[in-house]
Amino acid sequence: MNPRRTELLAAGAATVTVVLWASAFVSIRSAGEAYSPGALALGRLLSGALALGVLCLVRREGLPPREAWRGIAVSGILWFGFYMVVLNWGEQQVDAGTAALVVNIGPLLIALLGARLLGDAMPPRLLAGMAVSFAGAVTVGLSMTDEGGSSVLGVVLCLLAAIAYAGGVVAQKPALGSASPLQVTTFGCLVGAVVCLPFAGQLVSEAAHAPASATLNMVYLGVFPTALAFTTWAYALARTTASRMGATTYAVPALVVLMSWLALGEVPGLLTLAGGALCLAGVAVSRSRARTAADPVTATAPVSRPEKASDSS
Repeated sequence: MNPRRTELLAAGAATVTVVLWASAFVSIRSAGEAYSPGALALGRLLSGALALGVLCLVRREGLPPREAWRGIAVSGILWFGFYMVVLNWGEQQVDAGTAALVVNIGPLLIALLGARLLGDAMPPRLLAGMAVSFAGAVTVGLSMTDEGGSSVLGVVLCLLAAIAYAGGVVAQKPALGSASPLQVTTFGCLVGAVVCLPFAGQLVSEAAHAPASATLNMVYLGVFPTALAFTTWAYALARTTASRMGATTYAVPALVVLMSWLALGEVPGLLTLAGGALCLAGVAVSRSRARTAADPVTATAPVSRPEKASDSS
């Protein structure tokens, strides 16, 4: 496939992921009023696993190769299982601003772990973009923080979520070298669901009394922010570095502000809007590439018409 086309497809997949993950914050807030953290995580993962399983059958995807299972298992335990439970729990203990601020330590941890364990490059533009985005996340977090709405337990839970998120991403990257994004996502989701099976009793009990809107939000979380968004994430991650993908998620706080404004009528203040703009600006910088000076000979030489090549995906 043409490198330029590959880059555009990866950027498009990353955009889908970021938008759907941002929408998850609104749905979690709604579903979390009727479901406990573990039950919500299990219901979300079961819905996602069902959707992914159907897609795997349609596409006739087999089992992942043996060498991919270690990364799938680790990411399934840390990211699909542990992360979702502690994040749901943390958001019940702290306000949205504090949660967003603490969880956004994740991309920084991904960059550090990616450089240490995966040999990811740390170009100046990536570091600069992450610094700008983190400043924006801090601004959004502080502007949305309700006085007295935080607890030590909630902050610790959100910090654990950020660590699990970073560890899951770094573990997932090598698995994508031998397994398809759909395989990695499907079996990671299944591993996460198995980890959350101890909450099955709570899920059954709470589903019997939960309003339809909360259950629909839980199913939405499983089908779109989990099944679809984690697959598009894996597709993009397979085509770039873990550090660059982690930096892309800094756009989430800005989109959460916009979605809360449109869906919940929560009008953001000027400081919140400024922080969101910084988040987006930092993502743009981190994903940009330094321009190289054109080779004088190449620039002046006549360009021959290339033969048409067939793309394979």
